[in-house]
Amino acid sequence: MTNRERFLDIYKTNIKREGADQLLEWLISDRSDFFTAPASSKFHGAYEGGLLEHSLNVYDCLRDNAPRLARKYNFRFSDESMAIAALLHDVCKVNFYKVEMRNVKRNGVWEPVPYYTIDDNLPYGHGEKSVYIISGYMKLTRDEAFAIRFHMGFSATDDPGTVGKALEMFPLAYALCCADMEASYYLEGSIKG
Repeated sequence: MTNRERFLDIYKTNIKREGADQLLEWLISDRSDFFTAPASSKFHGAYEGGLLEHSLNVYDCLRDNAPRLARKYNFRFSDESMAIAALLHDVCKVNFYKVEMRNVKRNGVWEPVPYYTIDDNLPYGHGEKSVYIISGYMKLTRDEAFAIRFHMGFSATDDPGTVGKALEMFPLAYALCCADMEASYYLEGSIKG
């Protein structure tokens, strides 16, 4: 099964909310590069399809960690909320990167190579932009909205007190933040087990 097929299967199986079909329609349309976009310009997933792979990795990490969080802290998340939060947390990166060329010297010869740059046509932050985009199609629960908004945790430029309060108040925000970091740094980054 390809990453695209897996994403579509998880999405269609778990997300049944009103408006979810229209959001998926946009994601698969030619108005969106969700399935081919990178996850970043130079860090984790900085390659074609990196955003899709990252979204699936975050989903897997969240699903793997959910039983432990349920046992230890009595945090319980629905399959739908986990799918929404993990699969869509970085929807703000749709149509966000563009490919440019730069010269790199290889074996003493300069040659053009492609690289990703940022082309932000909706400068609305990171997590809040994802919440904004998703909310144009379907209603999020408060837990889902805060999870997506604060999935970057303390690595974002937000006030640490605000981040800490959000992670404390909304267990899905804490769980998604941990899953995002695990996927970014351990599955996709330079720290591999």
